[in-house]
Amino acid sequence: MPDRPFRFGVIGAPFGKAERWRSTAVRAAELGYDTLLMPDVLDLLAPGPSLGLAAGAADIGIGTWVYSAPLRTPQQTAWEAHTLSVLTGGRFELGVGTGHPRSREFARSLGMPFGSAAERLAQVAATIEAVRALDGPELHTRVLVAAGGPKARELAAEKADIVSIAADPLTPRQAVAEAIAEVRAKAGARAGEIEFAMNLFAVGDEVPAHARQATGADPEELLAADSLLLLRGDSAAMMDELRRRREQIGVSYILVNAEFMAQLAPVVAVLAGA
Repeated sequence: MPDRPFRFGVIGAPFGKAERWRSTAVRAAELGYDTLLMPDVLDLLAPGPSLGLAAGAADIGIGTWVYSAPLRTPQQTAWEAHTLSVLTGGRFELGVGTGHPRSREFARSLGMPFGSAAERLAQVAATIEAVRALDGPELHTRVLVAAGGPKARELAAEKADIVSIAADPLTPRQAVAEAIAEVRAKAGARAGEIEFAMNLFAVGDEVPAHARQATGADPEELLAADSLLLLRGDSAAMMDELRRRREQIGVSYILVNAEFMAQLAPVVAVLAGA
């Protein structure tokens, strides 16, 4: 299967500062990034309005990394996603998953049931079906599924345009490669249509001190494990490593923490679309 062209995105958040968020969107677009994504966390501003503001500030794709399905009904999430797709001329990517460690707490505060793993995965499937129904034949909202276990990977193989393997930060790269190979095998004839995404927590040789809070692992652990959350070295070394990851693992959609978007920009300038 031929390699997909590289595509790059930024993961960030407004942190209550509208002008700073607009500047992030503008700068990401200027640096050649294809998308600006934000998480679904109650400690931050709501994704929908925030992403709408970003899309109005810059000619850049927007998306969620990722909606936690239990925090809304499938119809609510689909309604918001479809609206963002329509109003941005198709620039919205719907990232959706079953939730992260704090999602149970968030669901409780919103008065929503968290549900079992199977129920939450069913919510992801229902969300995708609902947005497809709202889109109709004239629009196709690109859907990214964060897939952890085998059942989630099976769902992603069937329904997703983009797949990110939800794995522990210390997961060996071979295990991630095998999970991607499993998705491709389950996807059958549509395997070539699926794009695989990977996020980078840190770029270069410095790992931020707040790594444990953000990733659940100490900087020393991430370095010792050669974590895929890290991309180290100078620009040439980073480009070589990303090409290696595309060839060996299958990822071509690379997302970076907004804190490091300037450091990765020389790589983006060379590899985007290549």
